Amino acid sequence: MMYKILFLCLPLIFIFFPGEEMKPFKLKGLAQGTDYTIMYYAKDSVATKSGIDSLLAIIDQSMSLYRKGSLINQFNAAEKQIKTDRFLNDVLKRSFEINADTRGIFDITVAPLVQAWGFGPKATTTEPGETEIKSILKCVGMQNLELKKGIIRKTKPGIQIDLNGIAQGYSVDLIADYLTKKGIKSYVAELGGEIRIAGPKPDGTPMKIGIEGPDEHDEPAIRHIAVLNQGAITTSGNYRKFHQSGKKRIAHLINAQTGYPLENEMISVTVYAADAITADGYDNALMGMHLNEALKFVEVRKNLEAYFVYHRKDGSIADTLSTGFRKILKN
Repeated sequence: MMYKILFLCLPLIFIFFPGEEMKPFKLKGLAQGTDYTIMYYAKDSVATKSGIDSLLAIIDQSMSLYRKGSLINQFNAAEKQIKTDRFLNDVLKRSFEINADTRGIFDITVAPLVQAWGFGPKATTTEPGETEIKSILKCVGMQNLELKKGIIRKTKPGIQIDLNGIAQGYSVDLIADYLTKKGIKSYVAELGGEIRIAGPKPDGTPMKIGIEGPDEHDEPAIRHIAVLNQGAITTSGNYRKFHQSGKKRIAHLINAQTGYPLENEMISVTVYAADAITADGYDNALMGMHLNEALKFVEVRKNLEAYFVYHRKDGSIADTLSTGFRKILKN
């Protein structure tokens, strides 16, 4: 098990070279239970750590389950509805779109199941039984939510939402917006492994992102180098967050349709899309599919590409890429 955790702990690695015309600047900090790293080129340090921290704090007030009094916690505690802010409204709108496109695989009403399996804000030491899961499933399903004119409403009592599968990608997009408004045209912004890129670098060369995968001996190695000037790359996997129950590993990604943690061949999915909210939302959905289904899903959708790491039937680790993902790789 330790091999699998180490193998994918850092799936995305920056490869960044100083430009000749502008100076490189680097910002690092902690936010949303993880860390962030921002590298950008400018004549002066126009983007600041305090500016990024303030932005992420505002986002937390809207969508963090760990922030007391946040809008998302207000909604989860509400009997029927609340008025959203622009952050919550943006993420909810995109969540509905991805939910419909994935036929319910991506579902933000999974919150009570996430909590029951011990991955929510409240500590728990027991696994839910079949009866409890069946009871919780009665309060799961985005068909029980309505978003209209800035109001998010429950059409059924007990519905609660968890935006952890998409909000971090959205946060990276907001960081990108912040940098752009500062006049910055070349940057790599990363938050918790979710990345947004803009380029080229001042010397005219594209940005490069290293992507880890298994070599011929199933050892971790940089398998691919993505070369691009625009877009987002995010990763979802079952290798970081899990519980051990005897010899069984319980993954943190929960199937909203069955109520149980995902059990398929997927280890991780890395998605490339135009923006991070899209990549982040779809990487979770693709983790919930079988490999062939996920590959077909990506191949028929424009501006959505993916890199998959998975278990073969014999237990060995392998990887594969969608056709479009291959096109952004360095030959």
